[in-house]
Amino acid sequence: MEAAIISTGIFAPIGRSQWLEGGRPGAPVPPSYADLQFERLRQNGNEEGVGTHPGAGWTIVQRVDDIDARRANHQAQEDVAGGATGLAIVFQDAPNAFGYGLPARPEALAAALHHIPLSQVYLRIDAHPASRASVDWLIELMRRRKVDPERISLSFGIDPAAIFAGTGALRMSIKALHASMPQSLAHFFAMGIPAVLLEADGRVVHNAGGTEAQELGAMLASAVSYLRMFQEARQPLVYAAPHIGFALSIDQNQFLSVAKLHALRRLWAKVQEICAIPPVQAKVHAETSYRMLGAGDTEANILRNTLAAFAAAAGGADTVSVLPHTLPCGLPERRARRLARNAQLVLAQETHLSFLGNPAASEDLDILAASLCEAAWEEFRQIEAEGGLLASLAAGHVQKRVAEARAQRLERLRAEALRIVGDTLHVPDEAPAVAVLHTERRPVASEGAVFCERLPAIRLDEMLGQD
Repeated sequence: MEAAIISTGIFAPIGRSQWLEGGRPGAPVPPSYADLQFERLRQNGNEEGVGTHPGAGWTIVQRVDDIDARRANHQAQEDVAGGATGLAIVFQDAPNAFGYGLPARPEALAAALHHIPLSQVYLRIDAHPASRASVDWLIELMRRRKVDPERISLSFGIDPAAIFAGTGALRMSIKALHASMPQSLAHFFAMGIPAVLLEADGRVVHNAGGTEAQELGAMLASAVSYLRMFQEARQPLVYAAPHIGFALSIDQNQFLSVAKLHALRRLWAKVQEICAIPPVQAKVHAETSYRMLGAGDTEANILRNTLAAFAAAAGGADTVSVLPHTLPCGLPERRARRLARNAQLVLAQETHLSFLGNPAASEDLDILAASLCEAAWEEFRQIEAEGGLLASLAAGHVQKRVAEARAQRLERLRAEALRIVGDTLHVPDEAPAVAVLHTERRPVASEGAVFCERLPAIRLDEMLGQD
């Protein structure tokens, strides 16, 4: 079967009952995403709630995000020696650098990866303004180190929409970007590297205060735009889909976070079905939430991170990165990085999560995942109607909806419907001393040819502080 021409009109509305896995005709309609009360989530009937199945484990990823390349290299070597099986290169001005990041130069990349066994670790590059150039930097580094890129696990993380949303600028016009991508894709395919090239990254939406459905909808819109780019580059979609990956944020709300991961896989499977593409399992990178971290009682962040890491693993993420608990206070030092790494190592080595086929399967989870799918699908269709994600961002539509969600969350914080231990509940008499590396956060660069309203990362405790 040939792949369908991907037009906006092929994505019809889909109701909750159609998103349920294992559902059958006549089953009661589950509660809506907006009205969900987890303690009352029950659906009559005896159909099985079949969730997605995590693989045989996950990759433990540590961030390489120090502004000093030599110090970043020392950290990376310690991470790999201490049990990390992957590294995420976070360059300066990346939306998820949070004011830090490795200098975006090939010599900085080479210095940061000095003595790192590239053939033995997973490598990913977080989306940043020089993403396309950094692909060539990494390939050239591997050539000099005599490492075959076809035999290692790579993700290049190119996501123009995440850069546009997270920095408020693109280095070329949207029209020029679309015109240049087919040539870049053809160049990538000519290299024959089995890597994730394009990534649909929802972390910017999450950390700016967006809902789970908004995050998923934006990711789906990005992924569909990539399929269109592959078609324009005359690349068969059956070969294109494996080169598309996803990145999302996971917070301490375990039930909702696991459901979000399950919903993402169902949504991507549905897009492939509609586009007549043989199904390919979504490749998902999960990073613990920045917005959930508090600066007032950073030790509480260790518990939040552990809950989020468990949700990411139980939900079936392929790669997981834990943000160090001291990040709200500055660039994390050795102890904070070790605790971030060990949170995953304990889960991997002591809980045996990877031996369970689906540790988070439940009927309630199936209902919640279906409800998230319904809401995310409508957000995706809205973005499609607005001309796609880049056009929607340029017009400020996505930002407006995220701002509304952020305002609603702030109201819940004010009313104490949402609570933050250490900030709004059980506040310590004295803030504990926090050890960080002494370096200043740098503002996000805003140079570009086209601009939009930026989606800034803002933590929940910061929202209250600005109130």
